Formats: sequence, structure tokens, C-alpha cells
Amino acid sequence: AEIPVHKDQLLDDLKSALYAAKVCSYAQGLGIIRAASDDMKWNVDLSECARLWKGGCIIRAALLQKIQDALARDKNLPNLILDPVVAGELNDRTAAWRRVVVTAVGYGVATPALAASLSYFDAYRRERLPANLTQSQRDFFGGHTYERTDREGVFHCLWDDSHKSIGDIKERTAGEV
Repeated sequence: AEIPVHKDQLLDDLKSALYAAKVCSYAQGLGIIRAASDDMKWNVDLSECARLWKGGCIIRAALLQKIQDALARDKNLPNLILDPVVAGELNDRTAAWRRVVVTAVGYGVATPALAASLSYFDAYRRERLPANLTQSQRDFFGGHTYERTDREGVFHCLWDDSHKSIGDIKERTAGEV
């Protein structure tokens, strides 16, 4: 069955989705800059970065003023998407963003940047991520162990009769940092 598409609505949704994806792209990039700055003790002022970028020949986006303002409001902002103004704008556009990605998927149109940025946005806002599935697969296929959220420690399962004991987990993980 074909997904009904209303051209004007899709165009409006696409504008919202592109804006939200750009914000998340900046949030990721600024997060990388912040992490490098912290690690290397560079003391980079992210608000000043946004200000400098506004005068550049490549980036020069009007969005940079909002980013500069957000970073100036809170020099210790952990992530751009946590600024109340930016968060409000993203929340206002989330339904449109999802409609664009769903419509594209329904028609078999690849939208890697829009879909990945939406996944980033969703993942960043979750207390717990689905990493438990990855951990269980690693344990199933290679006996790599896993951690649990309900108790301390490192665990391993004999998932079925084809699996063998990996021995004492404490011996296998000795020396790990």
C-alpha cells in the first residue's frame, strides 16, 4: 500500500527535519570539540567558535547565532540540545522530522543523515540505551561477558548446549582497566 503524501505538508516537514538534523550535527561537532578541549586542556570557548564560524566563507549559517547565544547562556552546557531554547525548537520539530524519515523509509528513499541525526537525538535523551542487545550478542558469540543494570558485576551465560564454560570470569578480566 502506498503511503499518502501531501506535497505542501512534506515540504514543511522537510524544512523542520533539516533544521533539527543540522542542530544535532552542530551538537555532535561541538561535543567533539569540547571533549578534545577538555582532554588537551585547550580551554576552547564554544560560543566564540560559533561567533567565528559566522564570519567564515563555508559555514556562515543563521543558525550559528542561536548556537552562539545558547553557549553564551551556559558556558558549561553539556550538549547544545540541552539548552532550553534549542530543546524547545527541536521538540517543536520532532513530529515533522519523524514523518519525513518514516515517509522516506516507506518509499525506499535513503536518508542517512536525517535518520542518523534523529537516532542521535533519541539516544541522547534516553537514560538507558539498547546496548544490552549488543552485549548479549557478544557474549553469545564470543563469551565476552556482559554487565547488568540490576546488580553489580560481570556475567556470562551458557546460552544453549553448544556453549562451553569460559571459566572463572574474574581470571579472564584480571588486569582490565
